[in-house]
Amino acid sequence: MKTLYDVQQLLKQFGIYVYVGKRLWDIEVMALELDHLHEGHVIDDQTYAHAKLVLRREHRLEESQQTKKDSL
Repeated sequence: MKTLYDVQQLLKQFGIYVYVGKRLWDIEVMALELDHLHEGHVIDDQTYAHAKLVLRREHRLEESQQTKKDSL
């Protein structure tokens, strides 16, 4: 699992589709849904950890892009 798309596909396997309208918010909601799947023992620890790392990276990148936009 390497991209946000991969995480979306993982969530899709469980019937979870996330679209809030803002990419940063989508990432945050995906992280919450992932937490719920892990707490319910639906996904294993390794899959959870990989997906969370991808979401953290994407969240950080999105925040830095917004900061750049705001400073212009």
